[in-house]
Amino acid sequence: MNQLRRIIVCVVLVQTLFVVGGAAASEKAVMNKTDLFEAGTGGYATYRIPGIIVTSRGTLLAYCEARKSLQGDWGTIDIMMRRSADGARTWLKQRKIVNIEGKVTQNAVALKQNLAREGEITINNPVAIADRQIDAVHFLYCVEYARCYYMRSDDDGRTFTEPVDITRTFEKFRDEYDWKVLATGPGHGIQLKNGRLLVPVWLSTGTGGHAHRPSCVSVVYSDDHGKTWLRGQIVVANPNPVNPSETAAVQLADGRVMFNIRHESKPRLRGVSISGDGATGWSEMIYHEQLPEPVCMASIVRLSEKPGHKRNRILFANPHNADDRGRRNVTVKLSYDEGESWPVARSIELGISGYSDMAVGEDGMAYCFYERGSVDTSHYRPAQLTVARFNLQWLTNGQDRFE
Repeated sequence: MNQLRRIIVCVVLVQTLFVVGGAAASEKAVMNKTDLFEAGTGGYATYRIPGIIVTSRGTLLAYCEARKSLQGDWGTIDIMMRRSADGARTWLKQRKIVNIEGKVTQNAVALKQNLAREGEITINNPVAIADRQIDAVHFLYCVEYARCYYMRSDDDGRTFTEPVDITRTFEKFRDEYDWKVLATGPGHGIQLKNGRLLVPVWLSTGTGGHAHRPSCVSVVYSDDHGKTWLRGQIVVANPNPVNPSETAAVQLADGRVMFNIRHESKPRLRGVSISGDGATGWSEMIYHEQLPEPVCMASIVRLSEKPGHKRNRILFANPHNADDRGRRNVTVKLSYDEGESWPVARSIELGISGYSDMAVGEDGMAYCFYERGSVDTSHYRPAQLTVARFNLQWLTNGQDRFE
């Protein structure tokens, strides 16, 4: 009997040490980086416009534009994706997920400004949404900045349905804004607590620089898991602020939706507007003093929310550069008060770095998929698309942990 008791005590001690040791391990700071796409490989001159989501099954999907040349946003561009089922530790090879068949009419505004050549087809602005209600992945993309398509995956991003043209949703903006250029996201869309799928969009008349200006921003949304799509109200439009475009969205703890807006106005600060339902009744845009804007895509994502966690937390990332428009120093910031203030900030990439998108796993691990480096010192043309995997302990220097 004494021997049996000793065995039981030993087992309990081992189990206790295992649990304590596991907790201690989870409290350690984590930060590591993996390059997913590299310029000059796979038949593409560069890779740009990163997007990332965590699916309902915990799988990471990282996607981007694969550009055949360095000429810019117009030209031959494909959509690539990589998949990780183990929290960004390993990744499957890249694969093209959009295939264009038949003749495609090129966007006239790009040809008029000599931004593209005859026969070069642009597939642009990929946006994914993880649907946790029906265990699906929704995916939107544009062709020639002129048409928008929707497809869906029911097998965790392994395959997608045939694309459906949903440009008619954007046609409903015509009476209010006669666009010639449309774009979704980029980055990721969000699913609201009531199940609504929400995708930020921007529109342009295509008469200004790069055929992307002047512009306005709005949303498209679906209340039936992607079967049909509707347009939202225009949030802001040029000239107030000047050329608003790529926008990031997050749902606040009280159910409202916050828009974080790129623009070209002064002050060089991100714009913020809030809606009760993510589609209508947008508040007057304000400039956020703690969020410098070098005119670049940014990303925003919820990390935690009460009562499931002790604190509300939102993450934001963009090039933190208040001095000029240089794209460098991609930095992650943390808010504990639903985006009112951002008291915590830590740089992910001090050097050249620009567009980014973020996702968060159920365990609180965060992922920032971002552009870094350059293949051309005279222009911003990223050398790599990289995933930074980090936790709250790293971000806060051990002052906070995910609970």
